[in-house]
Amino acid sequence: AKAGIGGRRVLKQGPPIERDLHLSLEDLFHGCTKKIPISKRVMSEDGQSSHIQDKLLSIDVQPGWKEGTTITFPKEGDQARGTVPADVVFVVKEKPHPRFTRQQDELTHTAHVCLEKALLGCAVEVETLDGRLLNIGIHELIDHKYTKVVPGEGMPLMRNPRLKGDLVIRFEIKSPKTLAADKKQLLKRALRV
Repeated sequence: AKAGIGGRRVLKQGPPIERDLHLSLEDLFHGCTKKIPISKRVMSEDGQSSHIQDKLLSIDVQPGWKEGTTITFPKEGDQARGTVPADVVFVVKEKPHPRFTRQQDELTHTAHVCLEKALLGCAVEVETLDGRLLNIGIHELIDHKYTKVVPGEGMPLMRNPRLKGDLVIRFEIKSPKTLAADKKQLLKRALRV
């Protein structure tokens, strides 16, 4: 502690305590409330001894929050003698998702299609984070670079959660492991340009 304006003691604050807040894409899509139990050291009234205090912190996750978003709880951390309690800072970390990866407000999904569908067209079904089943028609030839963009089916925007980013569908083409000689000949004739 050091003297401040008017000779009053100014207490020093300990460094912030950072903790990861692991959230699923569904949590970040819909928003939710997370209750986080913490234990913190607080000074007793005598100013000499301390004790552990348990507390439940509530975090209202907003739709569209991104990895790295921080939530600060002022003075909810440990306290040492002669100091102000430290701040507790939670940092959002996205859990891996089985169907999507996220880049900013875009969601990317990889669809697996056979060679026949890649050449002739197909419909791709994608289950969204809010449980809807999209049936997206693909009428173009699909190659390893082809992507289909579905506007407004990505993550909510932080500044306006009613608006959403895009869904980007990438394709992985499954080729047959073997092909009979007569099928090879048919393909050769069909693919001659």
